[in-house]
Amino acid sequence: MAATDVNAAAAFPAWYSPETGIYDSTHPSVSLPDSPFLDVVSYIFSHTHDDRSAFVDSSTGFSISYSELARLVTSLACGLRRLGVSRGDVVLLLLPNSVYYPVAFLGVLCLGGVVTTMNPFSSIQEIRRQMADCGVRFAFASSDRLVDVRRLGVRAIAVPENVAGDRDRVNFLDFYGLISNSGGVDLVSAAKPLIRQDDMAAIVYSSGTTGVSKGVVLTHRNLISMVELFVKFEASQYSSLSSDNVYLASMPMFHIYGLSLFVLGLLALGSKVIVMQRFNPREAVRAIDKYHVSHLPVVPPMLKALTEAAKSAPETCSLKSLKQVSCGAASLNPRNIEELVQTLPHLDFIQGYGMTESTAVGTRGFNTEKFKKYSSIGLLAPNMQAKVVDCKTGNFLPPGLTGELLLRGPAIMKGYLNNAEATALAIDEDGWLRTGDIIHFDGDGFLHMHGRLKEIIKYNGFQIAPADLEAILISHPDITDVAVAGAVNEECGEIPVAFVVRRNGSTISEEGLIDFVAKQVAPYKKVREVVFISSIPKSPSGKILRRELKRLLASRL
Repeated sequence: MAATDVNAAAAFPAWYSPETGIYDSTHPSVSLPDSPFLDVVSYIFSHTHDDRSAFVDSSTGFSISYSELARLVTSLACGLRRLGVSRGDVVLLLLPNSVYYPVAFLGVLCLGGVVTTMNPFSSIQEIRRQMADCGVRFAFASSDRLVDVRRLGVRAIAVPENVAGDRDRVNFLDFYGLISNSGGVDLVSAAKPLIRQDDMAAIVYSSGTTGVSKGVVLTHRNLISMVELFVKFEASQYSSLSSDNVYLASMPMFHIYGLSLFVLGLLALGSKVIVMQRFNPREAVRAIDKYHVSHLPVVPPMLKALTEAAKSAPETCSLKSLKQVSCGAASLNPRNIEELVQTLPHLDFIQGYGMTESTAVGTRGFNTEKFKKYSSIGLLAPNMQAKVVDCKTGNFLPPGLTGELLLRGPAIMKGYLNNAEATALAIDEDGWLRTGDIIHFDGDGFLHMHGRLKEIIKYNGFQIAPADLEAILISHPDITDVAVAGAVNEECGEIPVAFVVRRNGSTISEEGLIDFVAKQVAPYKKVREVVFISSIPKSPSGKILRRELKRLLASRL
């Protein structure tokens, strides 16, 4: 290598290669189990935690210990086999959060079956479509969806939601029959199926980078990698591997974020998980205080509601037991972060990034005395590699420059179910997953999110990330929420349009906001139009539904 080449290479940090464009994790690699015959259930229960509480129902206090959990999972697997469910069969979980959700999930996997999860509020059409796509053979459903599933021709059993000891057993005899192992079948003595790490374990649906919902195939290896590289690793970074940690499970377990933490990962740590059927700010605060919750994973709408609850009643809502709040699943605007940190200064706040396609593994926040980058989505997880590529040319980009994020590592999905074309578009022959997310690495290795590739606004050949304009607009004192989308324009291709929720009593005008942004950006990035709106359409996880905004723009033509 010539002297000039050596000097150029030295200008880059050791975790980035200008020759290959590969970013390596700044963290040391983690040793993963290498046995090809290892299923995620056996892996999780190889970590023994005796009679400590695993799951506690937040409303009733009903609990399941770790030793009971292992027995219930094995019993349910035995019961399913008696009902004719076999290795490789797909079982649908159409359930809200409950202490029995992990029992059902792990029981199916213990048998060698495959789980597909679904929002219990899904429409009949959505349920029919997913069941047909997966070839569902059996289902666990909430009591109010049981008839719907059975009418679609699939055998189903209802699972209790608000568990209160023996009081509800008469209404759920079939389920309790499964977990009681009344038939006396012992899965171990009856030759437990040999499951490989590379066998399919779960099918979780995601829109990926192309919008149409697709079944993400996750293997036992993917799930084991997730536990090691996301949950256990994050805990070790904060010296919080202690089984005394208490987590509040108020995010849906059918979503990859909740699934990775509450159904799988935390069980390897021996943590106590307080289960809420669905998030409610007042009930969440009550549960945090009652059960001395130390860790609260959230999505943006939950974080905002928690902050408002703490601000409205600081004398009764100090949340003193909380040590850490972590946020993921959607971008969080800077104002929400600032309000949380100011309202609850004793908390450690971090953000993380992961996709269903990466089994929730990607990055995690990491705060030290040297680094407190609350707005960053964190450092690259161990054993994971990344590239940043120019959206136009596909060229590799070094730290500081913005482009599409590519990921590679042991947590990347096997592919999309029954969709080789979509899989090939998402994962190249070298194993790189196109995330569709626009990011940059800073000089310390932290990632910063700029938005989605398909949301990029193309103005006169220039590319504008909506998130960049949203970050500026939300800093205005008269704005409580904002979203930016591209509107079709014959001359320019697209123009940035800001949808703004004004603070009550504000008289800020369209011209005032356009000027406010124009003073802070390059001329091509200026907002060209402002639409005042009562609320920003968002998904339950807090993602802005830009297709709804575009639909609103199209309706005005």
